[in-house]
Amino acid sequence: MVSFNYVIKDEVGIHARPAGLLVKEAKAYGSKIVIKAGEKSAEATKLIAIMGLGAKKGTEITVEVTGDDEAAAAEGIKKFFEENL
Repeated sequence: MVSFNYVIKDEVGIHARPAGLLVKEAKAYGSKIVIKAGEKSAEATKLIAIMGLGAKKGTEITVEVTGDDEAAAAEGIKKFFEENL
């Protein structure tokens, strides 16, 4: 398992547009990607679950990646967050 933390910088937090792009990015990998915000967690391939995290600007999230391509998936998802959120 590979994990990393990230603080949301987007003014609106994780909202519909970047959440949709995140799902598309996550589906490009075979690994299971889970995003945790506080007590809540969501699989990165489930749009409604991601939106349900309620991650606003300043929220620290933890991303956990497990699977055959976990290193590449973690790097790709981290890059996605840095560029979009």
